[in-house]
Amino acid sequence: MGLDDKVKNAAEDLGGKAKEAAGKVTGNERLEAEGQADQTKASVKKAGENVKDAFK
Repeated sequence: MGLDDKVKNAAEDLGGKAKEAAGKVTGNERLEAEGQADQTKASVKKAGENVKDAFK
């Protein structure tokens, strides 16, 4: 996993956390769900990169 990928995944995860928090504060369930989805997507990407790294 390259450093660039790690940074992108971390940024996507942080962005998702921010969206989720903003959704909770404002009562916007759609924004909260989007934030959770972004976090999940980042986690899946990270897991995929870890698998690729294991086979190198």
